[in-house]
Amino acid sequence: MRILHCLRAPVGGLFRHVLDLAGEQARRGHDVGILADSTAQNALTARLFSEIEPLMSLGVMRIPMSRQPGIGDYKAVRATLSHAQSLSLDVLHGHGAKGGAYARLTRRALRARGQPVKAFYTPHGGTLNYQPGTAQAAVFLTLERLLERFTDGLIFESAYAARVYRERVGQGPAPQRVIHNGLRPGDFITHVPRADATDFLFIGELRDLKGVGYLIDALALLNAKAPVTATIVGAGPDESSLKAKTGALGLAETVRFTGALPAREAFSLGRIMVVPSLAESFPYVVLEAAAAGLPLIATRVGGIPEIVADTDTALIEPASAVALERAMRDCLDHPQEAMARAQRLKHNVADKFTVAGMTDAVLAFYALRNT
Repeated sequence: MRILHCLRAPVGGLFRHVLDLAGEQARRGHDVGILADSTAQNALTARLFSEIEPLMSLGVMRIPMSRQPGIGDYKAVRATLSHAQSLSLDVLHGHGAKGGAYARLTRRALRARGQPVKAFYTPHGGTLNYQPGTAQAAVFLTLERLLERFTDGLIFESAYAARVYRERVGQGPAPQRVIHNGLRPGDFITHVPRADATDFLFIGELRDLKGVGYLIDALALLNAKAPVTATIVGAGPDESSLKAKTGALGLAETVRFTGALPAREAFSLGRIMVVPSLAESFPYVVLEAAAAGLPLIATRVGGIPEIVADTDTALIEPASAVALERAMRDCLDHPQEAMARAQRLKHNVADKFTVAGMTDAVLAFYALRNT
């Protein structure tokens, strides 16, 4: 097949998913390309694109894509259509709200011109993160309903995301599949903390939705009783305010910010992984931390319960510094038990979540005749 993956921001878990899926599809002999925003990136973006580009026989194309709706979307859709038309595609796979919209509008235009391309859409949270009842949610969910008529298949990386989509958008005509994100064999490493590793580690985008503010509050509670340390890995719109909060709470000497790093490199910087998210779909960082064997403290949101299902890794309530502090203290007080739980979770993840299995399921869905 000739496949083009379309996404807006080439950062975070969504980008990791596209790289894994596109790379594995290419290794299996398919012609694959990537179309992404040229304005959103962090320090890792250029490196990751340079690594995947030799596998992409349909190339890596980058065009400006705005985060919010606007006149720029018209130009981006036209550029997507022009690029896709030149590739004689079989499949357009849109990821995230913007990637999904561009892929499906392009599919509509190509079909009108006689090119029988299929469009698949993986929301990755996207518009589903908007709170119901708000004006933004009303606009974006209406757009999702309108675009579904140009959709040949909906792919959700978690049962949670599929359920939320049905509740908020509805059960439309497009076939649906839950296909969990997967890991590569090389992700299953032995966690070896550096000599200067901190007690706790956060890896992710620095924005409100990731709950980093609650983590900082929990660290303040812990430090009121005994000194603990933490490393915060990532970048994002709330970086400055989070650093200011850290300083205001007297944690500047015990909490370090590193900027964005690959998760595999970052794992050695801490001994216990904390994922304090307020909302998630099916976060790679939880899968990756489990594969590395890090003790895990995570919130009970989104698809995280699907990752730890059938294990004794407990989850905590979101938006609670007190709950975080309690779980963090328990890991510090009982390190052997925390490590044993981490190893059991690692084996469970290795059995259930692989890139090979994910790719098998996606390619089979592409090929269904009724799409």
